[in-house]
Amino acid sequence: MHLPEDAVLLRIFIGESDRYQHRPLYEAIVLKARELQLAGATVLRGPMGFGKSSHLHTAKILRLSMDLPMVIEIVDTEEKVNAFLPVLDEMMGGGLVTLEKAKVIRYQGQEKR
Repeated sequence: MHLPEDAVLLRIFIGESDRYQHRPLYEAIVLKARELQLAGATVLRGPMGFGKSSHLHTAKILRLSMDLPMVIEIVDTEEKVNAFLPVLDEMMGGGLVTLEKAKVIRYQGQEKR
C-alpha cells in the first residue's frame, strides 16, 4: 500500500475500561480499522491523565490502576479517515477525537532477512 506524503492523524482518547460489544473499545477500534484497511493503528496506554470530568486516573502504586487513559493513533489519507469517522462515532460512548494534518516521511514494511 502506498501512503501519500500528505495524510491525516486521527487520535482517539478513551478510558481503558471503555467497552464495545463485550470487548475493550481500544481493541474493537483497532480491529475495525484493520478490517477497513486503514494504513495502521497504534494503542498507547497512559500512566496518568484526566478528561472532561477532571477525575484523575493514575497508575501509582498506592491506587488501583483502573481505567487508565488510552490513546489510539491512526494515520491514513484524509478520505479514508473521514470515511472511518461515522464508524468510530457509532462505537464510542464518550471520549475525545482529534484530527490533524500529518506529513508521512516513510511508510514501508520491514524486509525479511
